Amino acid sequence: MTFNANDPSGAGGLAADITAIASVGAHALPIVTGTYARDTAAIFDHFPFDEEAVTEQARAVLEDAEVQVIKVGFVGSPETLGVIAGIAADYADIPLIAYMPDLSWWDEVDIDLYLDAFKELILPQTTVLVGNHSTLWRWLLPDWSMQRSPAARDLARAAHELGVPYTLVTGIPLPGQFIDNVLASPQAVLGSEQFEHFEAVFSGAGDTLSAALAALLASGDDLPEAFTEALSYLDRCLDGGFRPGMGNVVPDRLFWAQAEDTANTTPDETDTDSLLTPSLELPPHDTHH
Repeated sequence: MTFNANDPSGAGGLAADITAIASVGAHALPIVTGTYARDTAAIFDHFPFDEEAVTEQARAVLEDAEVQVIKVGFVGSPETLGVIAGIAADYADIPLIAYMPDLSWWDEVDIDLYLDAFKELILPQTTVLVGNHSTLWRWLLPDWSMQRSPAARDLARAAHELGVPYTLVTGIPLPGQFIDNVLASPQAVLGSEQFEHFEAVFSGAGDTLSAALAALLASGDDLPEAFTEALSYLDRCLDGGFRPGMGNVVPDRLFWAQAEDTANTTPDETDTDSLLTPSLELPPHDTHH
């Protein structure tokens, strides 16, 4: 079950969750918490649902289906966070994956209220917190004064003080053209996966990773295995990323479904049925009165 906002650009939000969850082999139970007004380049606004609308969606499904994992993305308001916290408390045996995106597009007062509510209501019930290194640094360690940047275990310790046993930190800068992604507890690094840095700017990568992680856990993988598989999946999604609009690149969460390249295929090797099927062109959408 994923609580997230609708993203009309298809880059992140519920669009990312549903396709990533289905792609790695689980069934998505999407709870709409509101909607962004955005394109592939920027978020302009967000319109939250009221608490009753979110509650009714989730309770109806929870009374019908056996939910294996809950994922919480951006849900738009402290009030909705309170609703989700109440639901999570009623189903305390279900692991909860919390993803914290970059909220710099939002009003500062709204950001502060939302982050405070997330700390107080969601983190004490979170199994794995997922976030980019810089985002988690600003949020969890705002007074960090050491000359070096905080390591994943530093962030995991800060999250643990708020009730989180495991933290997945992405985008940790490394020398050269590489970044590190680390799963950590306060005591140890449980997994580390390094990837070459992509030059493109992506929208929806964090939602894709956290949704894939949740789905793999729901499918029975243990946490270290799900961590490795989710990052491998994200790497393939980013490698096949595409630009549907004039903004950022969107991960191709269905990269495996793309048709194979037939550029070098001879006619004898090509599907005969496709050669016999006439090309059907859609007429322009012209309405005459």
